[in-house]
Amino acid sequence: MFSDLDLSTEAVIIVFGVGGAGCNAVNEMIRRNDSSVEYVAINSDAQALKSSSADKVIQIGLETSKGLGCGAEPEQGAKAAMESAE
Repeated sequence: MFSDLDLSTEAVIIVFGVGGAGCNAVNEMIRRNDSSVEYVAINSDAQALKSSSADKVIQIGLETSKGLGCGAEPEQGAKAAMESAE
């Protein structure tokens, strides 16, 4: 059964850090230097994204947070995410 699998291709691993804590975790993973992983930071805080080491950054909730973040308020974070999902 498993002999038919093509194991010659490498897995693609993408780590998404969402919000302040998630983006900090991504920065720490990058600092530890796992170059085989792609890192994406998603945040409503524009300043935090500017200092991110992630391969890609995505700002969400510009209208909701005015680029200042959601202040660790889950409801505001959800609102920012929904705004950007549209």
